[in-house]
Amino acid sequence: MKAARMSAPRTFEFYDIDTPKPAEGEILLKVQQVSVCGSDTHMFYDPVLPEEMYPGRAGAPCHEIAGTVVESRADGVEVGQRMIVLPDFVKPDSLGGLVEYINVPKALTIPLPEDRPLDEWLMCQPMGTVLFATKLWGPTAGLRIGVIGQGAIGLSFTNLAALEGAAQVVAMDLLDYRLDKAKELGATDTINPDHVNPLEAIPEITDGHGLDVVVDASGDPEGLNQAVSFVNTYGKVMGFSLISMGSVIPFKHMDWMRKIATIIPCSSRGSGDPTADIKELVSLMDRGWVDPAKLITHRMTFEQVPEAYEMYSKQQDGIIKAVMAVNGGG
Repeated sequence: MKAARMSAPRTFEFYDIDTPKPAEGEILLKVQQVSVCGSDTHMFYDPVLPEEMYPGRAGAPCHEIAGTVVESRADGVEVGQRMIVLPDFVKPDSLGGLVEYINVPKALTIPLPEDRPLDEWLMCQPMGTVLFATKLWGPTAGLRIGVIGQGAIGLSFTNLAALEGAAQVVAMDLLDYRLDKAKELGATDTINPDHVNPLEAIPEITDGHGLDVVVDASGDPEGLNQAVSFVNTYGKVMGFSLISMGSVIPFKHMDWMRKIATIIPCSSRGSGDPTADIKELVSLMDRGWVDPAKLITHRMTFEQVPEAYEMYSKQQDGIIKAVMAVNGGG
């Protein structure tokens, strides 16, 4: 089967590998739709990694994957079932999503309804991880929430905060096209720090109330320090950004101490069940409560993987979320 992997910094290669065989308790998925995540670019595509990390893992970096089961050795999973799956990166020989077929344990699968295209359902994967994070700030109704960064994750925070009843959702980003999308998805106010100072704008647009919760979804190493500076005293800072693995960032400790702020890391993959909130998001989408497919801006092919990652890295062509069809899509 065909696979892609990183062979050098910002460079993909396509090559042939054996189609995997599912072990007991696993399924074999025909991959039909994959997508680029900001963490793929921040952590693996953009930085120059140690020489021994090239070539990279087959199919990586990619963990947003949807397709159809073509072989099952897992109880309760039938051939023909459409699914989102999460790669089992704990195993050194496990595959990333940039492959034609992937085998994963049943515990890392999310069944999908039969209606709507697979690429639309795939958007439940990133937004599901955000749903997990929103539960960590407690009841949303009445909160004033700021979201730094309006890529796909930041926009998901903006959308869910608005739908969950936040009194105010303040979206922040350096790109105006992202701020326009944030307004479409429920932001009450937007701030472009290139145009105004957020420390001056936040008190003004919140009538002096400030922000009870600030989410760092920027992918910027300085994002956490910025979030601490923006949040109210006794407020909550949600850390969602993933940055280069070798980064060591100075933390403004005294700013945090003065705010008496709570900092909460948000990683659904480290929770007891990384599929639970994605399954819940699938159910909410099926009921029409939320539509994460609005995040999609580009539909591409498997052969355009290098182009998609470069566009995402350089934030070109108004990109928010690119999905790539594999095996003809579905």
